[in-house]
Amino acid sequence: MKKKDRSNGPEAEWIVEESTELLNFLFKMMPSRSRKAVKKVLGRGQVVVNKEATTQFNESLQPGDRVQIHSHGTNYKAQMTGIKILYEDDVMIVIDKEAGLLSIASEKERHMTAYRQLTEYVQRIHAKNRIFVVHRLDRDTSGVMLFAKSKKIQQSLQNAWHEVVPERAYIALVEGTVKKDDTITSWLTEDKTLTMRSSPRPNKGQKAVTHYTVLKSNRDLSLLQVNLETGRKNQIRVHMKDLGHPVVGDKKYGSRSNVIGRLGLHAHSIAFTHPVTGETLRFESKIPTSFTRKF
Repeated sequence: MKKKDRSNGPEAEWIVEESTELLNFLFKMMPSRSRKAVKKVLGRGQVVVNKEATTQFNESLQPGDRVQIHSHGTNYKAQMTGIKILYEDDVMIVIDKEAGLLSIASEKERHMTAYRQLTEYVQRIHAKNRIFVVHRLDRDTSGVMLFAKSKKIQQSLQNAWHEVVPERAYIALVEGTVKKDDTITSWLTEDKTLTMRSSPRPNKGQKAVTHYTVLKSNRDLSLLQVNLETGRKNQIRVHMKDLGHPVVGDKKYGSRSNVIGRLGLHAHSIAFTHPVTGETLRFESKIPTSFTRKF
């Protein structure tokens, strides 16, 4: 097996001389790197076999196959559906989720979810790797989500959520003209149909507080920035119904129109204190153009 270095091309290149599996081949050809480091190179999509990037550790190699190592992976990230990874380190992943993709499995859909795809992604580096949901977005809500790579990190974020997450902003496209900024407070309960109900009576259900600012408005629609003081199920959708301005496309909570062909709710930004480094990180997802073209 001969190694070939190139200044303008792959970092390394070999021609396979005997049948083997890819990961075993890489261990043999990269003796100066730890097994963990080799697995990361493979998991990041930096390995190309016969001009096709792969992350399959058990891919069969035959004599004559060409194996290359590239400095930048073509990457399994690009192959995921409805997900863009905004940030990743040893303990967490931040993604931008498209509308229509489930955060986690449901009775009807268990495979095409953000959780399932990210699990497959991290397990390409090591089969025992796992991810943990820190918070969820509704299927039809797009935007920024956090995932942890261990139960410990998940719990450290969830247990101190209000202290470590100073900013969590949504953009909501709602029906009608909202004239002023305000705050909505109510108590939410869930009925047998899994619909959230809102009550002004204190201590009946979970307290929910939503702050909103009017960004744009016309006679038909308003674009709001919504900041959550609490994070209850369907909170923004229920509170916009309470306001008399349901989220566009939200038939469940009173919408009468769907002028953008999707739910008008987007998780725009989140800032949080990193659970290990203590650094404050902030991530933002661009407001969908369908939300703004009506103004």
